Amino acid sequence: MYEPKSHPPIPRPRFIRRMLLHAASALALLLFSLMLGMAGYEHFERLPWRDAFLNSAMLMGGMGPVDAPRTDAGKLFAGAYALYAGLIFLVAAGLVLAPVAHRLMHKFHWEDR
Repeated sequence: MYEPKSHPPIPRPRFIRRMLLHAASALALLLFSLMLGMAGYEHFERLPWRDAFLNSAMLMGGMGPVDAPRTDAGKLFAGAYALYAGLIFLVAAGLVLAPVAHRLMHKFHWEDR
């Protein structure tokens, strides 16, 4: 996907485009995960979509749910979703930072000929 170290780093406009594509991918992943959490809260806890959004967003932000789950299925879902949201946060951060890390490593290892 990225250029090998034997090639020079890509020009700044292409790098910015690459960053935007990675940021858009991370945003799409976060939106999908938010909708997944909303669907789970609506199904297992019978919350209205606004409350489901709030609980899902708070879990994805690392704050914890606003409404404590009342059903056993809701408790299992909230726990699994909290673990999932933590992993998704790391994946999204990696998606956004990967082009920057690659460019730094590429410039560090590239030799002028």
